[in-house]
Amino acid sequence: MGATDLPLFPLHTVLFPGGALKLRIFEPRYLDLIRRCSRDDSRFGVCLVIDGEEAGAPALPAAWGTRARITDFFSTREGMLGIAATGEARFRVARTRVRDNGLIVGEVQAFEEAPPEELRPEHCLLGQLLERLHDQVGGSLRADKACYDDAAWVGYRLAELLPFSNAHRQALLQDDDPHSRLQRITELLPQLRRA
Repeated sequence: MGATDLPLFPLHTVLFPGGALKLRIFEPRYLDLIRRCSRDDSRFGVCLVIDGEEAGAPALPAAWGTRARITDFFSTREGMLGIAATGEARFRVARTRVRDNGLIVGEVQAFEEAPPEELRPEHCLLGQLLERLHDQVGGSLRADKACYDDAAWVGYRLAELLPFSNAHRQALLQDDDPHSRLQRITELLPQLRRA
């Protein structure tokens, strides 16, 4: 797939494919972005902020991110526009430019998700761990039983739920191999017990 332009929304969080995100929108550049996305049914990219802040001057985004689709609109208690979005596919940023209004636009290459691969025996406990976490949290996090056997899905959901640093989450997002991602999570788990 060739490179395409994608407006970027740098945040102090990492969005994974299939993940959910809620945002308050108040800056004019992002209000314009959301208006265009809702009018054209287009997408925007979420990237981790490497340097800078989410609001104000354009921040430096990570080179990898996740394309997001708006799924709902709401009003915050403060009367601001809120959106709910879902992560679709990972992308890599080749180069960026900043528009006059401060919006960062990336020339990106999207990486569509590969067909589901079954968990390998050495990672089956991670699927069970995720299922238990979802049981404890309850509600909308519960998924179809087959999802807990999908290596990519399990890795993405654990990367969201476990208290990893954003640097670790970014490294997990950038890993192309779902089994390698699960192995990294396995190696990070002992650090969580010490924290």
